[in-house]
Amino acid sequence: MVHFAGAGDALVGVTHECDHPPGVEKLPKLTSSKVDPGMSSAEIDAAIGDILTDDGSIYALDASLLEELEPDLVITQGLCEVCAVSTDLVHEAASKLSNPPDVLSLNPTSIEGVFHDTIRVGDAVGRGDEARRKVVGLRDRLSRIEEAVSRLERPRVGCIEWLDPPFSAGHWVPEMVRIAGGQELFAGPGEPSKRITWEDVFDVAPEALVLMPCGFDTERTVQEARHLPELPGWSRVPAVKSGRVWAVDANSYFSRPAPRLVEGVEILARILHPEVFPDTPDPKDAVRFSFTKTRTSAR
Repeated sequence: MVHFAGAGDALVGVTHECDHPPGVEKLPKLTSSKVDPGMSSAEIDAAIGDILTDDGSIYALDASLLEELEPDLVITQGLCEVCAVSTDLVHEAASKLSNPPDVLSLNPTSIEGVFHDTIRVGDAVGRGDEARRKVVGLRDRLSRIEEAVSRLERPRVGCIEWLDPPFSAGHWVPEMVRIAGGQELFAGPGEPSKRITWEDVFDVAPEALVLMPCGFDTERTVQEARHLPELPGWSRVPAVKSGRVWAVDANSYFSRPAPRLVEGVEILARILHPEVFPDTPDPKDAVRFSFTKTRTSAR
């Protein structure tokens, strides 16, 4: 959002997860995770559950580095305790600095909320007009997609935010599916993600299945999904029968409440309505699976 508003040069520090646009990963990293990202989905879920049960924080904040960097503004989010340092910890650390900075916490649950927060960030860094102008461009891109799919049949879509155990994809994702011309089955607009079962998924018979594990790119999602054909009932799912199971780069286009959600909608539109949007998604952004009982491939 800071770069989008035209103030990337003002950044002095980022989180350990920040990777866009290229170059920000070279900035000082103020956070670290207690969870090993190399673990499997099930192991990550168990580790997070243990930490939260113990009233701990999944992430650590380097208060000494924060003091050294002397920021005027700290931007954080309080939407999800699994995705960022807790806002209480951020406020506490900021308040103890020699020159306490302003703290801007972002908590959007919809695309419009993301746009609103983008403008808030723009205003906070003195680039409000530029942010507003660019947000108009984002809304125009969404409007063009909505118009193109307005008279088309809407496939029944299941978006899965975690694979083991499965979670629905909530918040802005159902809205993304609607704009792209689909009908999301597991969550309503603005609703939080929640734990479901694969039986829940199979019972509603999705016509398209989009795998978007939070924080994973397309390649990692493909790796994590290789066990799915072994699940009882997998082969009877309409999406599987018709070859409409996709893995997407959730980390870039679906998990994060940022302007690139618009690209996520454009990716979904290509997945759901190739008859209108014939350009196949870039393999880095989305790949379609070909599942069998013994072999999984992505193409």
